[in-house]
Amino acid sequence: MLRFALKRAVAAVLVLFAISVLVFLIFFATPGADPAARIAGRNASQETLQQVRESFGFDKPLPVQYALMMRHLFIDRDLTSFVNRGVEVIPQIKQAIPITLSLVIGAAIIWMFFGILMGVAATAGRGSAVDPLIMIIGVIGVSLPVYWLGEVVNLMTQSRLHDSFFSWVPPLGYAPLSSGVWNWASHLIMPWMTLAVLYAGIYARVLRSEMVGAMNEEYVRMARAKGISERRVLWRHAFRTSLIAIVSLFGLDFGALIGGAALLSEVVFGLQGVGKLTYDSLQNFDLPVILGCVMYAAFFVVLANFLVDLVYALLDPRVRHV
Repeated sequence: MLRFALKRAVAAVLVLFAISVLVFLIFFATPGADPAARIAGRNASQETLQQVRESFGFDKPLPVQYALMMRHLFIDRDLTSFVNRGVEVIPQIKQAIPITLSLVIGAAIIWMFFGILMGVAATAGRGSAVDPLIMIIGVIGVSLPVYWLGEVVNLMTQSRLHDSFFSWVPPLGYAPLSSGVWNWASHLIMPWMTLAVLYAGIYARVLRSEMVGAMNEEYVRMARAKGISERRVLWRHAFRTSLIAIVSLFGLDFGALIGGAALLSEVVFGLQGVGKLTYDSLQNFDLPVILGCVMYAAFFVVLANFLVDLVYALLDPRVRHV
């Protein structure tokens, strides 16, 4: 198991290195993408551009530029924005991380709970009206765009019904956990529920499909022949086997959302998370912030895949020899 983990860790580091090189080449070495022009501003003279290139090391060979950029980002941690001069990149990302983590972790707990509950209930209720009813609810959840559902939720909770049923819902935005658990959670309950609606439906359908397939396997038939109860067969055999697909799906979704894929939810509910920071930096073509956000997102996606591989190896020992 240790050897397997070390192999996956080395592969993760190599992937992060490859991503850093690719992002650097795209934004700093693509013909026509002159970082010096972004810093110097419009109508800058050639003398000014040359001074900027020398000051930031843009006149050096590409490998040297890459090394300098990575040193400023990861070692010195003093990489600054090209648009907001003097504003460092790392503090901006650090300020956005707790917001995105709070949003995604809370939503993940909700969607995993209801996704598993709905998937197991649909499997147990095969042949009755429960199964299609749960699947229809799941399809509806998957079909609702997050930005549209978020706007409807805001319309109800912030305007139409705010003075009656939802008077406890605070204004849009984020409150840190240090301000109190209830104040923090009350700002995030609606974003949590909105984001969880989409994923709960997906996980319910995936789990139901996996469990139905497992229920028809030979080892499940053998378990039934031994007189094991249907409930135990459902949980002990079908559910446990189906967890591999759920773990894989959860790892990819969670890593992507932490890395900024929760952008629409952050925008709709006024949360200044990593997704919103990445979007704003792309709008301004702020290369250092883009680089920092992409590396942050890549780290969490690679970390999520690494952890999924470890869980795979624990659930199925055959994976360790692959």
